[in-house]
Amino acid sequence: MTATLRYGIIGCGMMGQEHIRNIALLENAEVAAILEPDPAMRDEAARLAPGAVFFDSIAELLALDAVNVLLIVSPNHLHIGQLEEIARIRPLPVLVEKPLYTDPADAPRLEAFRASYPALVWVAMEYRYMPPIASFLDQAAATTGGIRMLTIREHRFPFLPKVGDWNRFNRNTGGTLVEKCCHFFDLMRLAIGADPLRVMASAGQSVNHLDEAYDGETPDIWDNAYVIVDFANGARAMLDLCMFAEGARYQEEISAVGPTGKIEALVPGPGRFWPDHLGAPPVPKLVVSPRAPKGPEERDIPVDPALLAAGDHNGSTFYQHRLFQQAVLAGGQPQVSLGDGDWAVRMGMAAQESARTGQAVTL
Repeated sequence: MTATLRYGIIGCGMMGQEHIRNIALLENAEVAAILEPDPAMRDEAARLAPGAVFFDSIAELLALDAVNVLLIVSPNHLHIGQLEEIARIRPLPVLVEKPLYTDPADAPRLEAFRASYPALVWVAMEYRYMPPIASFLDQAAATTGGIRMLTIREHRFPFLPKVGDWNRFNRNTGGTLVEKCCHFFDLMRLAIGADPLRVMASAGQSVNHLDEAYDGETPDIWDNAYVIVDFANGARAMLDLCMFAEGARYQEEISAVGPTGKIEALVPGPGRFWPDHLGAPPVPKLVVSPRAPKGPEERDIPVDPALLAAGDHNGSTFYQHRLFQQAVLAGGQPQVSLGDGDWAVRMGMAAQESARTGQAVTL
């Protein structure tokens, strides 16, 4: 592999543009080609990546020899089909946004792709790489003596508008507990170090999008949930999601507890949403609370302002791309595999089903 990554990007809406801004911060990386059908998003992508060539199909993009890695940032329900098309035409290393698929019937398609694809595929799970969460993951086992309870709270803003309003409907997203929360189910497996056995959930649409209509349809995406997950090693985890709580100081609050202590990561939301009259946005924090000697230790985990300005994910998109670049150039393995991405979707789908039926779902 050449020392310079030349990305072909499939989908350049809001998240695709965040990827472009972060690729621009990397050494030996550039955007060579873009596929984006929406005129407004295409114009913005051209402004951010003036050297990129634009195409109208994946086949045309893949025919450009300069492209040597791919980034998929299209709507969720398109991911699996696009991966399959790439496999048929020209398999290249791929960074693909979550979730990998949105329909349970597509699980065998992913398994077939996973068994035969000859190049690296890295699933984009940005939350792993937020500096406060990365510090939390690095220190959780030593602080807790082995996680027995893990709690993830995300209290945030509603779903943002997307091109064609695709994210307003479960058929396109897989449902909120897949679309939004696969990040958190991935973190649960990673932090606990075991696979889930059972999922129980209660969720619904209580506040957001109820007065919206698209071609006569009212959105059906949920805006709040509780999810409890039992793991094979006896640990348990809980997700507390509310998408009408953007007034909170911290957007994510993650805590892990074990026999020797507790550790917490406190992560503010995007700085562009912080009210100017409140001054500077909050700084991410890590709080370590041993059982003995008692006494919490609070540490600031600042994020490079240039990285904060490049996106809404506390610098994680940059760190993810840098690690992806290293894996591609070294011929290494992805830190977030297709198996990890599949588990995150399966857990989200189990949570959707549990909330829908009122019954626990066994995995």
